[in-house]
Amino acid sequence: MARTGSPGAGRTHVRFDDNSITRQRIKRGTIRRILPYAMRHRWSLALLLLVTMAHAAITATSPLILKMIIDDGILPSRTDVVIWLCIAVAGLTLLDAVTIFVQAWCSGRVGQGLVYDLRTRVFGHVQEQPLAFFTRAQTGSLVSRLNTDVIGARDALTTLLIQSVSTVLTLILVLVAMFYLSWQIALAALVMVPFFLLPTRLIARRLQRLSREAMQLDAEMSSMMSERFNVAGAMLSKLYGRSSAEADLFAGKAGRVRDVVAVRVVYGRMLFIIITVLTGITTALVYGLGGSLTIDGTLQLGTLVAMVALLLQLYGPINQLSTMQVTVMTALVSFDRVFEVLDLKPLIAERADARALPAAAPDAGEKLPLEIEFDQVRFRYPHAEEISLASLESIALRQPEKATDVWVLQQLSFRAPAGKLTALVGPSGAGKTTISQLVPRLYDPTEGAVRIAGHDIRDLTLQSLRDTVGVVTQDAHLFHDTLRANLEYARPGATEEELIAACEAALIWDTVTALPNGLDTVVGDRGYRLSGGEKQRIALARLLIKAPPIVVLDEATAHLDSESEAAIQRALKTALAGRTSLVIAHRLSTIREADQILVVEAGRIRECGTHDELLAAGGLYADLYDTQFAQQSTDGQRATTRKL
Repeated sequence: MARTGSPGAGRTHVRFDDNSITRQRIKRGTIRRILPYAMRHRWSLALLLLVTMAHAAITATSPLILKMIIDDGILPSRTDVVIWLCIAVAGLTLLDAVTIFVQAWCSGRVGQGLVYDLRTRVFGHVQEQPLAFFTRAQTGSLVSRLNTDVIGARDALTTLLIQSVSTVLTLILVLVAMFYLSWQIALAALVMVPFFLLPTRLIARRLQRLSREAMQLDAEMSSMMSERFNVAGAMLSKLYGRSSAEADLFAGKAGRVRDVVAVRVVYGRMLFIIITVLTGITTALVYGLGGSLTIDGTLQLGTLVAMVALLLQLYGPINQLSTMQVTVMTALVSFDRVFEVLDLKPLIAERADARALPAAAPDAGEKLPLEIEFDQVRFRYPHAEEISLASLESIALRQPEKATDVWVLQQLSFRAPAGKLTALVGPSGAGKTTISQLVPRLYDPTEGAVRIAGHDIRDLTLQSLRDTVGVVTQDAHLFHDTLRANLEYARPGATEEELIAACEAALIWDTVTALPNGLDTVVGDRGYRLSGGEKQRIALARLLIKAPPIVVLDEATAHLDSESEAAIQRALKTALAGRTSLVIAHRLSTIREADQILVVEAGRIRECGTHDELLAAGGLYADLYDTQFAQQSTDGQRATTRKL
């Protein structure tokens, strides 16, 4: 078992290559949960089963016609019988071709319909997970669930359905025909059946484990590619000269995938070899017994030929049945891994009786400023088992993280007045970002309540809450799309004039017009074609397009130079006028503009007042000012002196 220790943390990390995940068994009820997805395509499935039955009947009938051609046509020298029976064989062949075509058509409709149903449901369900889920789960592992595992689930419902129905029907019809022709040979063939089924029981469970392990390792490899192939990962690798080390690390992951898949192939081929040998032995037995009966005159030559043909038709289904358990178990692993994600309960759920915030209703007219209230709020981050799956993380903790038992916020109470700017200041780790994340309900308080305009946000619809609160984080994220698409993300359907006005207010329009395609310029992965300050201004423009009554800023001007910051502050002062603003402040300019400053330390509000009031009090804020903001004040004075 591979472990890595974190010094001083008192934790033990368990890597997935210790089989702690891959030894999991398929959960009970998995098959029952598949049925609703199948019933959505019941008519296509019904047609699929019908043509599969026809294919099985044709398969069992063909050897009987072969017997008639030999015994009733060739041996008696009756040309007309041979011709008509050959025409019948040709007709059945054409009919069989039609059934195979219809099988493929139905299978395609059902399979791709299932892929669509599972992918859309998993994607929507993942979108509902709390922010903490995305801080733990690896992107590549999630993508693997939506691709590899969903496709495996499709194969379970289509290929296996066709194979199982066709196999069982063919087996029954072939046995009936064999007993009809020669009960002695039929019994001799059935005696060998247990020898076909025994290897499967020995190998199936091992193959299931190997399949799950291969999926897990493949997801881990995909996660690494996803992280290293984006701009940030590639840049970090180059800047630290880690390209060779990254290649070696990837080679190790790819090597584990290679080894597991190679072992799985060996086990699969071993099963095939055993079955092939048993089939050969059984064929020799039938030829020996059937040949003796033919020489004795008990059987006709055509009957012997038909029995051999039926034997091949018999052991084909038996071989499929013997390997079907392996195939079914492997496919059920895919369904099981998809259901694992769907079984994650979102921590942030909308109540059945939730109501829209009145100010956010479409017919509410002009959106009035709203007060924010924190009432005796206590908060700690959820435990790993509440928000994530071990199989979605490259490293899992054997014991619950002690950090989740720490209260980030403790008995925190304050009011952010409507239409006013409230600044949050404090040392790193004081809980400022957590406060900003509770307002748009990215998390729920463990105790206490967060209210907007007197309404507990847990009683509001999520859509009305998200329409009411606008957030700009310190690290603005842009999608790999055009500037226009990134701006319209805030309010789809915004007019060209509104986009331009927002860009002008955010002082980014001159930059946009200088780009090759203006608003239709593709910004690149995570907006890396733009500088940090330009991305931040685009994020501000996106906020202005949304125009929410409440604005939460995690120091949106942190990446800007002094001149750009001053200009953005002026733009924000105009744009945020009349709106309730909650700002995490790292700049002195923000502090001075604030109507109220909350000093946060160890999850509590230690001081509250204006800039001048808090300086005069000589408490924690005065200390923070001396260490964090005084240098900014000195630099600002120097810049002013130089301009003069």
